Amino acid sequence: MSQMVKSTKKYNVWIWILSIAIPVAVAILFTVRIPGVERLGFLPPIYATINGITAVLLVLAVIQIKKGNRKTHEALMKTSIVLSALFLIMYVAYHMTSNSTPYGGEGAIRYVYFFILISHIILSITVIPFVLITYVRAISGQFYKHKKIARITFPIWLYVAVTGVIVYFMIAPYY
Repeated sequence: MSQMVKSTKKYNVWIWILSIAIPVAVAILFTVRIPGVERLGFLPPIYATINGITAVLLVLAVIQIKKGNRKTHEALMKTSIVLSALFLIMYVAYHMTSNSTPYGGEGAIRYVYFFILISHIILSITVIPFVLITYVRAISGQFYKHKKIARITFPIWLYVAVTGVIVYFMIAPYY
């Protein structure tokens, strides 16, 4: 068995573990309140900004790889992964110190908000293994496979980043 196949199998185990553990941990942590810690109400605009920056970096990364700038593409993608992880940490920290804010909009906009929110949540869970698989294929030099799955990963990840910002702006008046 080749070294690349062995390392890919090892990565696949970690991809499955993280793809399950991250959403489960987030769901569990949502039920936990940190005693004695004040509400971290300053975080939502910060993590919404991080989502917006991630969306911009994802688009720039695609532009760079289409221009043949692999190193720049790689740096932008690694930064996007770090920003997504930072977003998640801040998001969980905020919710561990704050009750969920109910959406106060009425009429048709309420249905729009919940459609965006629910699709955002579902796809934010779904995108985890896609991002990890896409990344592993790149770092292991499987560029044909990387490109193939990146065509699926990119629009999902971009949708999650953009709708994160939209959800923030829609819920912000009710914080």
